[in-house]
Amino acid sequence: TAAGFTLASQSDHPIVSIMLGDAKLAAAMAEEMLARSIYVIAFSYPVVPKDKARIRVQISAAHTLDDLDKAVDAFTHVGKLRGVIP
Repeated sequence: TAAGFTLASQSDHPIVSIMLGDAKLAAAMAEEMLARSIYVIAFSYPVVPKDKARIRVQISAAHTLDDLDKAVDAFTHVGKLRGVIP
């Protein structure tokens, strides 16, 4: 992505997986996103293969552009805080 995250795919599907690899990192980032009022789910083994932990978000037609901007800003802030992106 432009922010530097790795996505599971580049499709136009409403469910988007942000790949993180580490289960503890995914869980910590999901908690920090929730603290910023962004609801995301961390998935790790055994739901996904080992070392393929991710955060999954679901985009809806009900989300406004402001909602999406807020989510991207929160992901960027938390990703930098956690050293996922530069």
